[in-house]
Amino acid sequence: MQHPLVSYPSDPETPVSHLPFSPCVVVGEMVFVSGQASVDKTGKIVVDSFEGEFRRSIENLRLVLVTAGSNLEHVVQTRNYVGREEYLPLYNQLYREYFAVYPPARTAIINCLGDAIKYEIECIAIKPAVQPVVPSI
Repeated sequence: MQHPLVSYPSDPETPVSHLPFSPCVVVGEMVFVSGQASVDKTGKIVVDSFEGEFRRSIENLRLVLVTAGSNLEHVVQTRNYVGREEYLPLYNQLYREYFAVYPPARTAIINCLGDAIKYEIECIAIKPAVQPVVPSI
């Protein structure tokens, strides 16, 4: 039986995985997001430059967070998987764009992804007191 404080938010616009894990689990006001990579909403890997894969991964993270009632501004911790050491300077530059003012606690693990993807990010966030407004398209 599911605990009343635990939920598994989902939305058709967020990427799916064919592996046995939940993209996001919400426990009370805490939001736990599984690793987000450069995939489309069907879960198919989108191969790109490191910057392209980084930006797509962060956008996927943002979509999952919004679905859970949070956003990038409320991320308190990230774990980052960087495919190669040579990507580290660009990784740090791009990371600062998304987490500029109050960067969350973070861990970066390098040389760990094999050849399929160049970057992956997971996070822990909180739900803000006032829910973010999602603009309609």
